[in-house]
Amino acid sequence: MSGWDNAFTGQPGTGAVNSHSFGGAVSFFRTPFGRDLTGIDVAVMGIPLDIAVTNRSGARLGPRAIRNASMSLAWERPWPWKTDPLQALKVLDYGDCENTMGGGLTSVKHIEQGISDILNAGSAALLLGGDHFVTYPSLCAHFKKHGPISLIHFDAHTDTWPSSGEGINHGTMFYKAAKEGIVLPERSIQIGIRTTNDDTLGYEIASAIDVHENSTASIVQRIKDRVGDSPAYITFDIDCLDPAFAPGTGTPVPGGLSSFQALSIIRGLVGINLIGMDVVEVAPAYDHAELTALAGAQIAIELLALYAECRAARA
Repeated sequence: MSGWDNAFTGQPGTGAVNSHSFGGAVSFFRTPFGRDLTGIDVAVMGIPLDIAVTNRSGARLGPRAIRNASMSLAWERPWPWKTDPLQALKVLDYGDCENTMGGGLTSVKHIEQGISDILNAGSAALLLGGDHFVTYPSLCAHFKKHGPISLIHFDAHTDTWPSSGEGINHGTMFYKAAKEGIVLPERSIQIGIRTTNDDTLGYEIASAIDVHENSTASIVQRIKDRVGDSPAYITFDIDCLDPAFAPGTGTPVPGGLSSFQALSIIRGLVGINLIGMDVVEVAPAYDHAELTALAGAQIAIELLALYAECRAARA
């Protein structure tokens, strides 16, 4: 029956859904729920884990908050894209990744396995965190399918501090990924950095000052020159944005990017070999008026639009 909740009755690939934003099941941009990946281009999966935080916890509630905020944006395609990613791609909300395998922080195999299931089915993954450590098992899964990865990393922090033994947290995973050969630092770039870490491990840094003092076009070109045609994974820590635009996060740092700057950079990346995406560190307990969740939802749908354009450009 027409008019019923699209999360239950909709079909992937039919485009944005113009329905009331204040009711209905809360799926990502009203995409249908499902676990059957046959013919699906992108599965959106939440990863409600925040046991790796070093400051304020709460990012485990990020996937729910992002989905909820997306409801108010779901009525039309994201502006200014000419293509509706929910029409160009068959997208479903895959639900959340739950830990059914036991273990603590050093055992995140359930995340890696959940993402591998998506990739092995021929779909791409858009992940909603969760703290930033969830990107590590995601990179492990993508590495198994694509080989060494170029990382496009939006953040206030480099997340390349050394780790040893079980001393791992959401500031160490790109150290691990580089040391293990999963990520190629010489083909990777970190955007929006504004905290001190003198050992870059070979990652290129486009600091927050670089973004503020140079044109968007020049930052986009730096990214494209750096990653080239290698398989590229975009990870967006919401604290890349200034706390004025995203207060609801565990480790906010003043002096960050505006929403417009970040979105403009994402929109300029058409043509890269994009293989995977995530948005992490939304912690709604510290949010105000859903500002951070809304930014996370907007970034997520724009990453879908970018993926659609990149895929079409490479077809």
